[in-house]
Amino acid sequence: MAMNIIHVSAECYPVAKAGGLGDVVGALPKYQNKAGNEAKVVMPMYRTKFLYNHEWELVHEGRQRMGAFGFTYNIIREKNTELGFELYLVDINGLLDRDKIYGYNDDTERFVAFQIAVCDWLNSWHTPPDIVHCHDHHSGLIPFIMQNCYVFRDKLQYVPTIFTVHNGQYQGWMGWDKYHYLPLYDGYAWGKLDWNDMINPLASAVKCADRVTTVSESYLEELRYSANGLENLFEYEKGKCRGILNGIDAEVWNTATDPLLEARYTSRTVADGKLKNKQFLCNEFGLTPSLPLFSFIGRLVGEKAADLLPDAIYQSVIQYQGRASFLILGSGEPEVEAALSRMVDPLKGFYNCFIGYNEGLSHIIYAGSDFLLMPSRVEPCGLNQMYALRYGTIPMVRSVGGLKDTVLDMGNPGGFGIRFDQASVADIVYSVGRAVDLYEKQAPKLVKMRKQVMAIDHSWDKAAAAYQGLYEEVKKI
Repeated sequence: MAMNIIHVSAECYPVAKAGGLGDVVGALPKYQNKAGNEAKVVMPMYRTKFLYNHEWELVHEGRQRMGAFGFTYNIIREKNTELGFELYLVDINGLLDRDKIYGYNDDTERFVAFQIAVCDWLNSWHTPPDIVHCHDHHSGLIPFIMQNCYVFRDKLQYVPTIFTVHNGQYQGWMGWDKYHYLPLYDGYAWGKLDWNDMINPLASAVKCADRVTTVSESYLEELRYSANGLENLFEYEKGKCRGILNGIDAEVWNTATDPLLEARYTSRTVADGKLKNKQFLCNEFGLTPSLPLFSFIGRLVGEKAADLLPDAIYQSVIQYQGRASFLILGSGEPEVEAALSRMVDPLKGFYNCFIGYNEGLSHIIYAGSDFLLMPSRVEPCGLNQMYALRYGTIPMVRSVGGLKDTVLDMGNPGGFGIRFDQASVADIVYSVGRAVDLYEKQAPKLVKMRKQVMAIDHSWDKAAAAYQGLYEEVKKI
């Protein structure tokens, strides 16, 4: 059954992206449209390169209030549907007209106003959408607003809502002194907003949405005992929760066509193609192409266990007597950035880093590395390991969340990766040793694993079908 679906998100690649949320919202709607639906995305109008490099048309103008603050908003649509779905941007002067996605003192006001504007826009549609699919806490108040706020509920309260938890650690907490930001609602409904005496948008979405999904089955189980204070809520609401593993955009992440690579390749030419990309990286960063190259790509934060990297890399270089090289691409906590930067000179020739975000470089690192390290403390799904598999790079992952669901240790029949149990320096160093042994002493096995992982299908087709089933389920209620 074809449906009209609207995705509401703070991120969407390539418009604006801070992490995996952007990748998901930039791909899932495209695959849903290929299946015959009419999927759209609405997000804030940040001042990004994408905004200025594309053509737009104004489709709606509105006015709403956020407490005592009245605001006007505009909604524009990308004219050429270049992304494979209709893209809408919400502009609110003074709130959403920023260069960055997050990190401002008024982020609460920014995203509450965004959500009110989205609901006001949906309320103006002649025929409401079949599904409103909200992503993470930045859109977590929408199910409550649609169902309970007087100005919207007549038209929107029966529109099914899906809420996807991409990262349950961030919940958008607000003090009750800001309750008046929301449009008027019946006082008895306050409990749908509250968790531990705070307005909690993520908790509210879990309570109010018709269905809640997480981005892997293992992460859904983990949230019932590790959800930053919401464990009891996920246990209570488990009946309407589903784990649906994310996919990746196989058109973007394709070694045979990727324009960002130094050399393109297929599973038949993987050895030569990876070597050429590796040689480029080693030349750029002063590393040795004959050594196995271990890389880390991502946010340098505690969730990713990035604080363990300096000691783990240093100990690995010493313990394995310079038989491996390491490359880091990422940004995050200043102290981690500083520690990684300080290591460049002492470990010259065996280690280097690029502090910052560079999409093009990330593609070359996936292609040119032998192993991708992901020692995450928390990893709801993880996309990096899927990109690595697609590019013939062996993932080295901690057994957590989606990493556990997508990587089978090479010690098992049919295994193709390296898994370890603890987010610790010792486990990382030991796993590096296993990888060095594979690289040096089991070359035929490594060649076979590279071809094997490139054949694994993690495209969005399976996940899109699972969401379709969920949508049809709630439409029948």
